[in-house]
Amino acid sequence: MTDLTRAAFAPRPPAPLLPALLGALTRDPGRPRLTWYGPEGERVELSGHVLDNWVTKSTNLLVEEFEVGPRSAVVLDLPPHWRAVVWAFAIWRSGACVIPVTRAADDAAPERPGAGGGLAADRAVVVTDRPQEWSGARDVVAVALPALARRYDGDLPVGAMDASSAVMTYGDVLTFLQEHDRGADAIEVEGAVVVHDGLRAWAAEAAGALVPPDAGGGEEGPRRVLVEPGPGDGTAVLAAALTVLAADGSIVLCHPDVVVELAADPARRARLVETERVTGAQPS
Repeated sequence: MTDLTRAAFAPRPPAPLLPALLGALTRDPGRPRLTWYGPEGERVELSGHVLDNWVTKSTNLLVEEFEVGPRSAVVLDLPPHWRAVVWAFAIWRSGACVIPVTRAADDAAPERPGAGGGLAADRAVVVTDRPQEWSGARDVVAVALPALARRYDGDLPVGAMDASSAVMTYGDVLTFLQEHDRGADAIEVEGAVVVHDGLRAWAAEAAGALVPPDAGGGEEGPRRVLVEPGPGDGTAVLAAALTVLAADGSIVLCHPDVVVELAADPARRARLVETERVTGAQPS
């Protein structure tokens, strides 16, 4: 066997996590993958196709407007929310590094984190629902959290982009992506950096108590996991979404205020579990 033949039949390394995960979503496009329960009865359901479409459009925005890619960083200042999952996936799909801002309450001022590779936060793109707190940043992407928002309802710093009105104008097919670098920084949390090749292992650990054991299911099939975060669990929510979706499962994600309400009303929580056909949840 020649060297050329050996090379042709050599096993190929697995695809990077995010491209592989999103590819799996589109192979079963109609299945619910991310369901959100927010305040005041808000419920949002994203099928595999819709979730992939949101991520694709958001990735194109980051790449085309801000040249985000491997070796660059994006500060993610969003609470535990379905939109935070979308933007984190978009950052990772571009090959860049997520720098999450941990916050205990919506009105707490953000701490300016360092960014991957020593990049100062004021030089990184910032994706946030409170752009007024980032007026000194070079590039700010303002995100409105309500499901039906078509624009950011508030004052924007000069030069900030309103993602709510802009993101849907971007393409449904990824364009201008740089080659994925498995060794590039993927997430930086409290000074600890994980590269893209280590995302799956990091997520399994960082999800912590938000994901029950065997979140991917097994012989009984993919799991549908109830994720009940506290206000400071934004990073753990990203890890939980990665862990469950990478195992071909789906998540039901609740706003922290809804989590409190469900804890005070076990019957309501039981109804939600039954209605959403949840197969994985922490004990109430």
